[in-house]
Amino acid sequence: MTDTSTLQELGRAVIELEAEAVAALRERINADFAQACRLVLDCSGRVVVTGMGKSGHIGGKLAATFASTGTPAFFVHPGEAQHGDLGMITPGDVVLAISNSGETGEILTILPIIKRMGAKLIAMTGNAKSTLAREADVHLDVRVAKEACPHNLAPTSSTTAALAMGDALAVALLKSRGFTAEDFARSHPGGKLGRRLLLYVRDVMHTGERIPLVPETASLREALLEMTGKGLGMTGVLDAQKRLAGLYTDGDLRRTLNKGVDVYNAKISDVMTRNPRTCRADQLAAEIVQFMEQHHINGLMVLDADNQVVGAFNMQDLLRAGVV
Repeated sequence: MTDTSTLQELGRAVIELEAEAVAALRERINADFAQACRLVLDCSGRVVVTGMGKSGHIGGKLAATFASTGTPAFFVHPGEAQHGDLGMITPGDVVLAISNSGETGEILTILPIIKRMGAKLIAMTGNAKSTLAREADVHLDVRVAKEACPHNLAPTSSTTAALAMGDALAVALLKSRGFTAEDFARSHPGGKLGRRLLLYVRDVMHTGERIPLVPETASLREALLEMTGKGLGMTGVLDAQKRLAGLYTDGDLRRTLNKGVDVYNAKISDVMTRNPRTCRADQLAAEIVQFMEQHHINGLMVLDADNQVVGAFNMQDLLRAGVV
């Protein structure tokens, strides 16, 4: 049985080989890469990614990456394309064909039809002299010096290089289109990222009777009862015009006790924090998380344009909403 240290060394060797393969791509981000980007940007249809075997798995991932970053795309299996799926490709599309050898039979079989219909072809291969590379409108060179497989057979370094080149293409297109984080979130509404980027303060705040509020004339004891009843660890304090005059929190209570204040006889106006930090209902919840962490705040009152209190929330509300 192979010992632990040897296994670790074997693992490190693979990482080093694949890292070298990816690093070598830097010099191949050239005019061909820019031309490939322009073909996609000028495309009136979609990017159709195809590949066989391991290259096909990489192609499926790249199609998903393109689609989620502003470039409509889908994957077509070259074998299935020979039996009807080729009808999914239209003249306005750009085909991205991935083949390390550039001689994959299933791809070469459908190549004449792709060319005949007028769809543009980007080839991603490890052999610039291959049939696929020669027939392509643009060739992206993803050759590697050696596979990480000790027999130099199993696609390892080559698939990693293809993946990295595809990601480079997707991100360059993303930035060229001005694709924003909010655009990305709209493609991922069910995930945590979507929740972080699409939720606003109004979506997480407590409203109406659930907002902890007391008048400025209230006693500290009355304020503590309000805090306990509403369960947000704080209460807003309103002036005579019903505007926010101050805030009192669990942290303020600890500081009050440390000062030896008579909790039963003190007025809330004597111990509250005046001019507290607040936010608006139309602010992104993710931005507010950063604001709260920066200022070590656990809860906030939400004000409208007239500085009237319309909501309140704390960090637990943000946690429940999946923003944190």
